[in-house]
Amino acid sequence: MKSSKKSSFGKAKFRFLVPATIVLLVSTSFLCSFYKRSDKNDAILSIVVHLAEENHVSPPGRINTNELSEKIFDAFLKGLDRDKWFFTKEDVLLMEVYKHQVGNQVKAGTYQLFDLSVRLIERRVAEVQGYYREILSQPFDFNINETWEASFDKRDWAANSSELKENWRKQAKWRTLNNISNALRAQENETDPSKIKTMETIEAEARERVLNYFNDTFTNLDVQKPDGKFAIYVNAIMAVFDPNTSYQTPRERANFDIRITGQLEGIGATLFPSDGYVRVSRIVVGSASWLQGDLRAGDLITKVKQEHEDEPVDIFGKSVDDAVSLIRGRKGTKVTLTVRRADGNIHEITITRDVVIDEETYAKSAVLSDPATNIKVGYIELPSFYANFRETATGRGAAEDVSKEIEKLKNDGVQGIILDLRTNTGGGLTEAVNMSGLFVPAGPIVQVRGGGRGFVHAAVNPEVQYEGPLAILVNTFSASASEILAAAMQDYKRAIVIGAPQTFGKGTVQQVIDLDDMLPVSMNSLKPMGTLALTLQKYYRINGGSVQLKGVESDIMIPDLYSEMEIGARFDDNHLTWTTIAPLPFNVWKNPVPVDMLKQKSDERTSKSEMFNLLKQQTAFFKEQRENTVTSLNLNTHQEEEKKFREESRRFEELNKRTTAINITATNFDVAEMKGDTAKIARSDRWIKDITTDIVVEEAVKVIGDMRRIMNYEF
Repeated sequence: MKSSKKSSFGKAKFRFLVPATIVLLVSTSFLCSFYKRSDKNDAILSIVVHLAEENHVSPPGRINTNELSEKIFDAFLKGLDRDKWFFTKEDVLLMEVYKHQVGNQVKAGTYQLFDLSVRLIERRVAEVQGYYREILSQPFDFNINETWEASFDKRDWAANSSELKENWRKQAKWRTLNNISNALRAQENETDPSKIKTMETIEAEARERVLNYFNDTFTNLDVQKPDGKFAIYVNAIMAVFDPNTSYQTPRERANFDIRITGQLEGIGATLFPSDGYVRVSRIVVGSASWLQGDLRAGDLITKVKQEHEDEPVDIFGKSVDDAVSLIRGRKGTKVTLTVRRADGNIHEITITRDVVIDEETYAKSAVLSDPATNIKVGYIELPSFYANFRETATGRGAAEDVSKEIEKLKNDGVQGIILDLRTNTGGGLTEAVNMSGLFVPAGPIVQVRGGGRGFVHAAVNPEVQYEGPLAILVNTFSASASEILAAAMQDYKRAIVIGAPQTFGKGTVQQVIDLDDMLPVSMNSLKPMGTLALTLQKYYRINGGSVQLKGVESDIMIPDLYSEMEIGARFDDNHLTWTTIAPLPFNVWKNPVPVDMLKQKSDERTSKSEMFNLLKQQTAFFKEQRENTVTSLNLNTHQEEEKKFREESRRFEELNKRTTAINITATNFDVAEMKGDTAKIARSDRWIKDITTDIVVEEAVKVIGDMRRIMNYEF
């Protein structure tokens, strides 16, 4: 089972990880004399600080300096209340007493700032819950002309409790207003008088929905979880080293393992909070839930019973994580869910847990045929550089899987390959190196530096698996291992890189350290401790440049909706600097990609394309919308603004509706493999349908055609 979670009051914070293949050698002898207490929090904090100060690739210094203490304080405040929904200026002033002392407190094993902040945030959270419940108990007046600033970056801390309550009144009113506007629009064309609701009913139902939303959100706040506040504190300290050095609680580590391996043991359903319980948003095709057949998307899970229990556990008020921990379990065990359907009927569903393999996380391929040029191109989508770090049952790795997809495509006679790394945020470094070796001869792929030493990761393949035209798609979220592969192919002049002006810009390597391994036997009672992702190295392109901050610049630039947003390592606090080192000797590909000619031809095509011009307009339009963060709380004004927005954005709907001229089919191998397997067929059909509207993929096919003609490839 997977937990589906989003940031409640603002944009999500993205972290990217490339676990290294090196072994971290850290002495644990300091532990026996270092600890005089057996408190788990003391142990976690002491270990992670010691590891970071002694082993970080570029330590900023000892954390008890005034400068670093101030950075820790700022990071902690942001971690607890980034959106400024809880603390007031009065609270901040109380905490600022410790602004330059927090580093000394960490070294001394004292918790004055932490303890004070916990008392303040717990009090404010309870206070705010009282505010929004009181506010939402009475109708709003939507005839008043007032506005709300939606951006937390542009808001200051509330001066006091009164102003804090006013902020929540405006937020609650804004959310209610959105619900009302949607409901009014939904019944505009209703002709049955019995189904037309009065404004009073619509407003009351809208307030109830907002109330339920807030209740669900507060249940899942990190600051509401037992280990949540302390994890925020530890990560505030780690944040002064760099944005990617971070502590993970045991539960977070388990979720990371699921993301990186694509599998877990459970029932195969994705959940989200709803009405105090959890609701099913997706059933993983082929999972235990899918095979059993009774659990449906939209079902509200109210109770969970293990096979050895007599009575079920009511999960009302539990967080999604807590509910998931009850529902997940070992393969072969049974769990009974009490669910309420949309029609109000109650059902008890017993499911035998099994290994859940989410095929959506793995490499997959299709054959793209362009009737205009009679060219056949292979397309491989790679969601992540997944790796078998913990010897999972599947034992799958991204490089080996991509190799298998290439073989399928070669057997189908494709004349070029597109490797899609868009929104691929990384994974295993070794997977990126091995995958590069599928396209270039044995040679250097990436060089790393750290701890005063350097190391070159090289492809060691005896022969290149695929020698034909190659295009790599990237976007703003392509990071880490994606950047290693794209950069190497670009430096070797092996592939053309197509996409956003620049990728994410994460040029660092982390080692994931299990803190349990740092404990002496006498402290085993403290396990599990969680893990530390510690930045030990920077990585560099074989040409000596770094992708840190700057990312990989696309050869053919195509804007996307994220290009104008503040996404990327350069926007993170305490990011490491961009540096260069000496280049490595390497031989470019025997048939170098003619970047300038391909770019010219693509630019000529896209400049005349109605769809690509529409994409540029859409990017500019949404940039303007993001910058306009002040919104009206007057119903009439809001409806006018919404109508104008819909009218202006309607012209972009064609981007999602228009199917390309490219014919897309599964590979012959997959067609044979899927025969009679409804799960695989459904999954393949859904994926292929998504590709049919992707104009970037369509342009990549055209670019492959250009490469074939210009570079004199023979097939």
